[in-house]
Amino acid sequence: MPHPSPGAARRVLRRVDWYIVALFCVIGLAALVPARGAAADGVSLTARVAVGLLFFLYGARLSPQAALDGVRHWRLHLPVLALTFLAFPAVGLAAGLLPHGVLSPELAAGVLFLTVLPSTVQSSIAFTSMARGNVAAAICSASFSTVLGVVLTPLLAVTLLRQTGAGAGDAPLTPSQLTDIAVQLLLPFLAGQAVRRWIADWLGRHRALTTLCDRGSILLVVYSAFSRGVTAGIWHRVPPARLLLLAAVCALLLAFALSAAHGTARLIGLPRADRITAVFCGSNKSLASGLPMATVLFPPDRVGITVLPLMLYHTLQLVVCAYLARRWPAPPTPLAAPASPPPLRLVRVQDPEQVDEKNAR
Repeated sequence: MPHPSPGAARRVLRRVDWYIVALFCVIGLAALVPARGAAADGVSLTARVAVGLLFFLYGARLSPQAALDGVRHWRLHLPVLALTFLAFPAVGLAAGLLPHGVLSPELAAGVLFLTVLPSTVQSSIAFTSMARGNVAAAICSASFSTVLGVVLTPLLAVTLLRQTGAGAGDAPLTPSQLTDIAVQLLLPFLAGQAVRRWIADWLGRHRALTTLCDRGSILLVVYSAFSRGVTAGIWHRVPPARLLLLAAVCALLLAFALSAAHGTARLIGLPRADRITAVFCGSNKSLASGLPMATVLFPPDRVGITVLPLMLYHTLQLVVCAYLARRWPAPPTPLAAPASPPPLRLVRVQDPEQVDEKNAR
């Protein structure tokens, strides 16, 4: 059996998303060595600080003008936002009607929470660029979705979960919960916006540091959430068969989002580049925003099982959207204009008599 060449191995390694690998490694670490007792409290406190830092960086890096510019292209952004914050949550409510043998109440709450999340920024822009779509519009659309998600996602999540009975009790949103949401998410975001003019350039020059902070914060939140889930018996509550059913539900959600985004964009007559933007911005959901918000909105012993749908959906969207972006039909090349004939050159023809006279001399 021939061995793969080193070049082929390197190409495979380049295609691997090591961040997804790291996420599953952290989940495995939490399953094997979960944080318990005082260590769990310390990890939880550190994760809360990391959440605040994460949203501070969001505010510091996001230009307010970029978000405001998104309003101008309303024919693209309004359908994307309607899909993200209206149609998607409606499907999440419908998923809650599935029998408990398919989705337990806790997993149904996780699916509903997944559907109210904003779009991603990095993935949406990267996939749009790969498919040769409208990258500028993708930046505006994803940024605008993120800004709205800071306020809309917690309110939608709490309101819908209370109405469906999937939340922690049936009491209305309390002032303490509103304060917790504001302190954890909104205030750091506004603080980042306030100091953006002084630190935005520095953050731009140190992208590796900010990326490490982003991803490290999320990995810490994942470890904290799944550690609490393991100590609460999460894997005993989600057997392999139910996990496969949950993956099938997430796949159907992704198929709905991709079809609805593409169909709506074609229906309203958007050009090819804008249709690509609508598909990727309308179907992607933000893991970076969802995990920190889940730590605020759900009890500590329920965070791990609640974010399972988000983890599965995020993995599926990366794989499927990367495949679509690489194989999206290229734009038609314009017909080349026929080559113009070379310009005529005037050649002076001498009189033979003058030539003979010149030679005689």
